[in-house]
Amino acid sequence: MKYACFTILFLLFTSCDYLNVKKTSSEDILKEELQSFNWNELDVYPTFSKCDSAVTKLEKKQCFENELTAQLTHYLSHQHFVVGQNISDTLELTVVISDKGKATITNVKVKEETLKALPNIKEVILRSTDSLPSIFPGLKRGQQVTSQFKLPVVIAVN
Repeated sequence: MKYACFTILFLLFTSCDYLNVKKTSSEDILKEELQSFNWNELDVYPTFSKCDSAVTKLEKKQCFENELTAQLTHYLSHQHFVVGQNISDTLELTVVISDKGKATITNVKVKEETLKALPNIKEVILRSTDSLPSIFPGLKRGQQVTSQFKLPVVIAVN
């Protein structure tokens, strides 16, 4: 009987550690949750209404980038530039789509030779977003977010 009481008391005292519950604060849960997902990847990419037929995430991204490039190229093709030499350059545009769906070009990388031949090319490109149709912003975890894209635009003048 002594042996049984001793065993029960031993188990009672040692089992108290198993009943301890780790308390976590809401800040700890939030920090853990924020670290668990990729901030650089959108759940749903920004889109134009023309891209509604795309099914997969990759198709929607490609449709958006192709349509954005087509819209900017269309705008630039209607601008009248006078040049005295042939120009072939690929501009790198940094396009930001706000959480409200407003497109803005924040940076334009262009070669010096192109800038000499077309001194106002940056201003024209920065104004090109005014002609874009409405854009539905990207989503991250169900929330509209601001997103950024690098977009190459080829300029060829013969």
